[in-house]
Amino acid sequence: MLDRTRPTSFLVLAACVATATPYYAHAQQVTSRMEDRLVAAGFEVKPANTPDRQDMLSRLPPRKFVRRVQGDDVAYVYADPKNCACLFIGTQDAYGAYRRQEQAERLADEEQAYADARWDWAAWGPWGRPWSRFRFGYGW
Repeated sequence: MLDRTRPTSFLVLAACVATATPYYAHAQQVTSRMEDRLVAAGFEVKPANTPDRQDMLSRLPPRKFVRRVQGDDVAYVYADPKNCACLFIGTQDAYGAYRRQEQAERLADEEQAYADARWDWAAWGPWGRPWSRFRFGYGW
């Protein structure tokens, strides 16, 4: 009797790999960009290059910020056990710089998304103080 499940299994596996590969590449690119932003904001990279560090890294939530307060000092920790097997450690200032940079990139992305050369803002009439009265529930 012929075993017909193997070719089918192989095709299913090949289809899964082909489908997942672009997603994985995109996820890698997003993660790499985030790590670059963390370093640019002032976070320090600490590799998990010993068994003790690897154990501690595995206890932190992956790819999430953890706030650590010790006396008057506030530190933010970001664990990446999968891509770089490292810990990013930053001060309150570094965390603030990261968030400002993230917000600026998001606003730039939104502006780019809504940029359309064919759009004619003048067709919608004047933009200015008259619009504020509608926001507060009176007008028309």
